[in-house]
Amino acid sequence: MIIFPAIDLKDGQCVRLKRGVMEDATVFNSDPGAQAAIFQSQGFQWLHCVDLNGAFAGKSANSDAIKAIRAAITLPIQMGGGIRDLAAVEGWLAAGITRVILGTAALTNPEFVKEAARKFPGQIVVGADAKGGRIATEGWAEVSALTPVELGKRFEDAGVAAILFTDVDGDGLLKGVNVTATAALARALTIPVIASGGVGSIADIDALKVAEADIAPKKIEGVVVGRALYDGRIDPAEALARA
Repeated sequence: MIIFPAIDLKDGQCVRLKRGVMEDATVFNSDPGAQAAIFQSQGFQWLHCVDLNGAFAGKSANSDAIKAIRAAITLPIQMGGGIRDLAAVEGWLAAGITRVILGTAALTNPEFVKEAARKFPGQIVVGADAKGGRIATEGWAEVSALTPVELGKRFEDAGVAAILFTDVDGDGLLKGVNVTATAALARALTIPVIASGGVGSIADIDALKVAEADIAPKKIEGVVVGRALYDGRIDPAEALARA
């Protein structure tokens, strides 16, 4: 199981939100490149990055910070936030981003997401962000009637690398990842699932490993960890050993 340390960018800084509320942001590092280098030095094998301003604006808004991150590390990076067309996907992949996350577009323009997945197989991740069990879009500001399973079913056999499932209701609160919903999604889809939202302790990683063992190897591909790494609740070496 992959541990994806998270860098969420707001106004060029590394922040963590609570329940996706932009006004409730805690700044953990003003130098995103330096933070990425810390994660690499701790032994992580991937980096997860989100352009929060871009998610609301519908276009990349922290490009300089993302490029600084790319220049600072050799790790593969999966990145999302405000990517709404093929030109943006192509641009970020050309800039060295390994996998692009498409969230809002997966709901509003699924044909574009499928086209991107066909053109760049294994490099597109579909973001399934849920509030109250329903897909949230536009930086989690809007909630649809669609469930994560229904969204994921749209992209079966489309060539997407993974479904990134974020429980927005628990995001940034350190109260535990939604293992039940993550496992249900992994069982319902052939696409691997990445868990996100609410990870607060090593116990969350252990619980996901148990759930994965009950489904199939690599069906829960990994877990995104943010605030718990920044504030020291999770020790990187222990997390990597457990995963």
